[in-house]
Amino acid sequence: MKIALIGYGRMGKEIEAIALKRNHEIVLKIDIDNPHEFSIENLQEADVAIDFSVPSSAYTNIMRCFNANVPVVCGTTGWLDKYTEIVNTCKKKNCTFFYASNFSVGVNLLFKLNKHLAKMMNKLPDYDVEIEEIHHIHKLDTPSGTAITLAESIIEELERKKDWKPGTDDNKQTIHITSKRENEIPGIHAINYESEVDFIEIRHSAKSRKGFAVGAVLAAEFIYNKKGVYSMDDMMEVE
Repeated sequence: MKIALIGYGRMGKEIEAIALKRNHEIVLKIDIDNPHEFSIENLQEADVAIDFSVPSSAYTNIMRCFNANVPVVCGTTGWLDKYTEIVNTCKKKNCTFFYASNFSVGVNLLFKLNKHLAKMMNKLPDYDVEIEEIHHIHKLDTPSGTAITLAESIIEELERKKDWKPGTDDNKQTIHITSKRENEIPGIHAINYESEVDFIEIRHSAKSRKGFAVGAVLAAEFIYNKKGVYSMDDMMEVE
């Protein structure tokens, strides 16, 4: 495949390395130094675009890919207030869109464990739940998209939780998310249940960005020659 990289920071470079190892070609690399090259004409040289940019530009980037009729994989988080609009536009224009808050296979297994544990905890009101996420100091959005996905999945299953918010307070209907930014940590997410008698934790710690990059390239391969809106559940065939 011919791939356009939108965002050529740490993740973009890792994705490039994985793509080249899998015999793909990078035909366009866009970052803050060459925005003038981010044109419809240049995009159309690619079979698929992969966006790991910044929250403030993700919506515009995705729409530009739709206008170029180029399938787009997006791993940028922090813009999901416009997700429904993106999905509706994708369907209306018969385009292709793949979004994940986290492309790590391990994290997506964590999503499934998290949902199952929350369903079990619905019958155990003595346990309260909190989420902690730790990332490198360069990450722009807080909380992480992965932490938000975890919280929203818990809310779907745990009737006593109605919403989530950053930080802590005494509201027992809220899932509190603690965020830390330290050094070059690629990503740690922990879901903690605590009662008066014990503490249960499920946790995922990324060793490097490679797992995220591999997942993004696999997603690009997955949507090649497809139309529609896709997620990691579709790619992993997770029920």
